[in-house]
Amino acid sequence: MRDVFDIYTIIFLALAVFIFLRLRSVLGQRTGRERPPYDPYSAREPVRPATDKIVTLPNRTAETAVPKPAETVEVSPERWKGVAEPGSAIAVGLDAIANADTNFDAKHFLTGARAAYEMIVNAYAEGDRRTLKNLLAREVYDGFESAIAEREKRGETVESRFVSIDNADITAAELRGRNAQVTVRFQSKLVSVTRDKDGNVIDGNAERVTDITDVWTFARDVTSRDPNWKLLATEAGQ
Repeated sequence: MRDVFDIYTIIFLALAVFIFLRLRSVLGQRTGRERPPYDPYSAREPVRPATDKIVTLPNRTAETAVPKPAETVEVSPERWKGVAEPGSAIAVGLDAIANADTNFDAKHFLTGARAAYEMIVNAYAEGDRRTLKNLLAREVYDGFESAIAEREKRGETVESRFVSIDNADITAAELRGRNAQVTVRFQSKLVSVTRDKDGNVIDGNAERVTDITDVWTFARDVTSRDPNWKLLATEAGQ
């Protein structure tokens, strides 16, 4: 009987050792998906700096380098009074431009646009390429220069005189990436006449004031140090 007991004991012991070795061989293998061992001291240390970075540093960066999104900036409903209706597409566009360029002021822009309008019209009449080059985008300048060259080739001259600029209203405004674009509708009174090489009038009337409506779009890179806007596109209005 003792021999039987000893045999079964030996068998169970051998089986237990076998199972233990199998479990150890399986549990001891790493698949690469295991989480690293948890260390409560090493886990606590990174928490504080990480929280500080999330709360503090982005706020500092936003204040110095990144303009605040339009929806986070509190603005008065009267911000564009006399220029655009609150909540209109024009007001939203002006907000976007002003948020990207804190020096932008719509009324000051319109004052400059009126001056540029008169300068450009007069410079075109006089064939003043230097002035035009400083005020026009390259594509627009190429068109103006080509027209001036053709006129000079024919020996024609243009006489232009502003009587008044009656209105200058912003009709569209938007920010495309870093480029601000503002469209202005000008209503003016102008005396203009074109003469041939012999001095004969071939267009216009030197004695008549004509009502003119032009729709011009000005553009500027808001990240540029150059504060000047340039004429991007022109069209005749009604």
